[in-house]
Amino acid sequence: MGVRKLNPVTPGQRFKVISDFELLTTGNSPEKSLTKGKNNSGGRNKGGKMTVRYRGGGHKRKLREIDFKRNKFGVPGTVKTIEYDPNRSARIALVYYADGDKRYIIAPQGMKIEQEIKSGKGVNPDVGNAMYLEEIPMGSIIHNIELSPGKGGQLARGAGAHAQLVAREGKYATIKLPSGETRLVLKTCMATIGSVCNSEHNLQKSGKAGRKRWLGRRPRTRGVAMNPVDHPMGGGEGKASGGHPRSRKGLPAKGYRTRNKKKASNKFIVERRKK
Repeated sequence: MGVRKLNPVTPGQRFKVISDFELLTTGNSPEKSLTKGKNNSGGRNKGGKMTVRYRGGGHKRKLREIDFKRNKFGVPGTVKTIEYDPNRSARIALVYYADGDKRYIIAPQGMKIEQEIKSGKGVNPDVGNAMYLEEIPMGSIIHNIELSPGKGGQLARGAGAHAQLVAREGKYATIKLPSGETRLVLKTCMATIGSVCNSEHNLQKSGKAGRKRWLGRRPRTRGVAMNPVDHPMGGGEGKASGGHPRSRKGLPAKGYRTRNKKKASNKFIVERRKK
């Protein structure tokens, strides 16, 4: 799967780079039994107060129910379609299982139509199969990794993301994550073989502000263009404003670590991610 650059017929297409969508095998109609309505918050909390700025609007979406748990043990499934999902950067695959069940999964790189996939103990480490970390061969590329047994995959789910199983010792497996962080995960957690598809997603360029509006992103005001009462970087005469980059709450914005030093999961991190 790749990207395509459009001819500059209009100003919005001059710098536009979009996916070629060659991997997709169906139109815009998802499996009806696996979809439901999706409500957008517009950045407001339950009291109606804006807690996240620059959100709102956007195209109406349907939420696809994704099987992150991959708990159809011992039941083979067949990949029927690979589809677009507006709620994530990766593509999704519709799987028909032998017992008549249908489920969406994150589509890995190299997945083919009519491919058979399995999950559970004793399955082969083929692309798309879900296995326990204690059975996955060392050095394998994996994605959709659980942090707690049975909770469902939480790590390496975005387009092109993958992690690597580098070691096993005791009841823990050591995993190198896409960020460069090395982390311990219980061997009884599951992961899926392969990397997530659509790895060229980061090469795309919207080309115009309107495409951001379709995604539910409103215009963002620069901090230096505000008054001192509105932002730490506001105020000043003419261009003589700014100072050290920081957020609206005053936290440094570049390189400052905001992770809690007392966080319980710190003991599972062998090596922190690179700056």
